[in-house]
Amino acid sequence: MSVGTLVFAVLLIAVRLRWGPLEAADHDAAARLNSLVAGHPALVAVIKAVTWLGSDGALWTVLGGSAAVMAARRRWKLASYLLVTGAGALVLDPVLKSLVGRLRPVVAHPVAHGTGNSFPSGHSLGSIVCYGAVLLVFLPATRPGWPRATLRYGIGLLIAAIGISRILLGVHYLSDVAGAWALGLSWLGLTALAFDPLHTGTPGGRPPDTPRHPETTMARPARQYARIAAGVLTAWVLILGVVVGFGELVVKYSHDTWLGDTAIPRWFAAHRTPAGNHWSDLISVACATTGILVVAVAACLLFLLFIRHWRPVVFVGVVMIGEVTAFLASAAVVKRPRPYVHHLDHHLPTSAYPSGHMAATCCLYIAIAIVVIGHARGWWRWLLLIPAIVMPVLIALSRMYRGEHHPTDIAGSIIFAALWLTATTLLIKPNAVHGRPAPQAGRARNRTFTGRVVSLLPARAAAEK
Repeated sequence: MSVGTLVFAVLLIAVRLRWGPLEAADHDAAARLNSLVAGHPALVAVIKAVTWLGSDGALWTVLGGSAAVMAARRRWKLASYLLVTGAGALVLDPVLKSLVGRLRPVVAHPVAHGTGNSFPSGHSLGSIVCYGAVLLVFLPATRPGWPRATLRYGIGLLIAAIGISRILLGVHYLSDVAGAWALGLSWLGLTALAFDPLHTGTPGGRPPDTPRHPETTMARPARQYARIAAGVLTAWVLILGVVVGFGELVVKYSHDTWLGDTAIPRWFAAHRTPAGNHWSDLISVACATTGILVVAVAACLLFLLFIRHWRPVVFVGVVMIGEVTAFLASAAVVKRPRPYVHHLDHHLPTSAYPSGHMAATCCLYIAIAIVVIGHARGWWRWLLLIPAIVMPVLIALSRMYRGEHHPTDIAGSIIFAALWLTATTLLIKPNAVHGRPAPQAGRARNRTFTGRVVSLLPARAAAEK
């Protein structure tokens, strides 16, 4: 997985910066291979038949059938692994193509036509992810010897043939296919680490009859943390796909009428007042990057002071980093113009979807409420629900009032925050202490949030003496 990630990162940077030697090699290979197949209709037909095996229809037929077999055998984890891994390829391909923006090859004798951008190759990425996931699931159940070797090498040759067919047809460069293979290996490794499909029926992820060794026991926490991180990254990719998909749906089919996208910003613009302008500006500033950063750092410091565990701090950090990266990626892909009203803010990015203010506010204040309510003991902890509810409502009204966002931009941010907070809470477990639930009141009181506060106060008995 590490090697694939490194190779993909190098190719991504080289393609994005249009590195001269790579561009020259890609164009030269495209021209030479096009000259080999041009004028041979039978050969082109065979190549197109091979490339069809990497199309979405063929891949999802294989993947869906494999998942159905696992579900029929009540192997729900393996069925989920297949579907999640395949869905990740559907997300990564269009998002990366939009972010990189590389045009497809132009050859002298075109024999096929490709739509969209070029890097990475969608057929190559989908084939290595889908067929690779099927291989990981069914390989342990295959008899050792020639059946297992046939399955392994057959799928490997099929993946290679699909990638090469895309270059021969002149619809992708060599680096498009190589980058897709590297990315596919990384995604396969990430999802395999998150789901551990090879060891699904044994406790602790160990094969049957495997003795416990001290080294294995010592390595278990590191592997557990690695699986949590892999699960968080996997969830982030899938949630990004949901948010981008909703944004593309809104842009293409809403015609600025869903949820009053046209009417509500115009109504706010027509009813602006000096006091409303002032208060909306204060709310927007409080929930902008600087305000969110100050509150997040202060919350983390308080968690370290009173709770004295790393999980709440890591939880808040992961939630906010995931929000920022998802916002930047979604805005770059969807590229939705802002409402056609007078904007009270200036020097803002041109993309309106999703609302960064709304997503950051929801993620931060709800994350703080989750941690405090989970660790504190006492009625006052429920007061944290007030900012967790009031702040998102205020920032939503403020951003629409100032003409910066449509209601569906706000809805996209709410969808992201709901999914992202749910995933990170379930995976990171910010209210667990060393892997266990937070202690109850009356048992180890000093380990709770309230107990830490009380322990800092001077003892009454000492004061009386």
